[in-house]
Amino acid sequence: MAIVDFHCDVLSKLLRDRELTFQGNKPSVLDVTLDRLKAGHVILQTFAVFISPSRPDYHDMDPILESIDLFYEKILSFPELRIIRTVSDLDACIQDGKIGALLSLEGVGGLRGRLSMLRLLKRLGVRAAGLTWNDANWAADGVMEARSGGLTDQGAAFVQECNRLDIIVDVSHLSERAFWDVASLSSRPIVASHSNARELCDHPRNLTDLQIRAIMDSGGLIGITYVPQFVRAAGDVTIDDVLRHVEHICALGGEKHLALGSDFDGIDRHVQGLSHPGQVVALQEALMKRYSPEQAQGILSGNALSFLRGQLPVN
Repeated sequence: MAIVDFHCDVLSKLLRDRELTFQGNKPSVLDVTLDRLKAGHVILQTFAVFISPSRPDYHDMDPILESIDLFYEKILSFPELRIIRTVSDLDACIQDGKIGALLSLEGVGGLRGRLSMLRLLKRLGVRAAGLTWNDANWAADGVMEARSGGLTDQGAAFVQECNRLDIIVDVSHLSERAFWDVASLSSRPIVASHSNARELCDHPRNLTDLQIRAIMDSGGLIGITYVPQFVRAAGDVTIDDVLRHVEHICALGGEKHLALGSDFDGIDRHVQGLSHPGQVVALQEALMKRYSPEQAQGILSGNALSFLRGQLPVN
C-alpha cells in the first residue's frame, strides 16, 4: 500500500552536516533516505524546515533559506522526487510514479512577523506552516512555554495570511491556548502533522480529545507520530502501542481524519521495528489485521491525499 508521511526532519540534519546526502552515505545518521522511501512505498513525504534553538541565527531568515536551498539541491536533485505545489503536481506525481516532496515550516521565528517573507516562501514552494516549535516567538507560544500564552496579534495576522495563500496551518507544537486561538480564527482546515492522543499518553505535545474533535470539525488531519515518548509514557514502545492511538481517534469518529506523521530524523530513539520508512510495512501489516483494506489505506495515504487535493492550489 502507498504511504504518505506528513513530517520528517531530514533538512535539519542536512543543515547541520553538509557532508550528508539523501542517498544515505551515512545510513546510521539519516532515518529517511531515497532508498528507504522507495522500499517503504512512500508516495509523498513532507520535509519540514526546522531551525534548532541552539543556533545563534535561530531568529534569522538565513537558516530557513539555507534549508530550502538544501531541499532543492539535495532532495529534489534526484529525478525520482518531485515538488508538490499544486493539486496538478500531486496528480502528475502519482501518475508518473514519482515520490512527492512537500515543503513545510516548523516554526516561523525567522520571519520576524513579516508577512512578505511568508509570501516569498510560498513562491519557493512552502505549502504548510507551524507557527512555533516548543518555545515562544513573535507569533505564538509553544507547548513548553511556561506562560502558555496564545496567538499574538501578529500571529493572528499570520494565520489569516496563510488562509489567503492556501498554506496549511499546522498546530502540532502550539500551546493549548494558541491551538484554540487558531481553531477559532482559521477559515480553513487545520492539521496536527505529528501528534498523538493525550488520553493515552499524557504528554503536552499530544492532543486532548477536545482538540482532536476540533481538528475533525475543521475538516483537518492528525498525523499519528512515532515519537516514543508521545506514544507511551515509559518502557519499550511497540507498533501495537502506536495502534492504540489510531484506535482511540477512530473511536472519537476520526477515521477519515487520520494520517501518518513519523517525525523521522527528529527523534533519537524509535518505536521497536519502526526506525525508518522502509519499516513502515510492519505498521501497514498491523493495520491490516485490525481494519479493512480501505480503512488501512485511508490512514496510510488516502485521507492525506484527499485532504491535500482539497487544500492545495489547483494549478
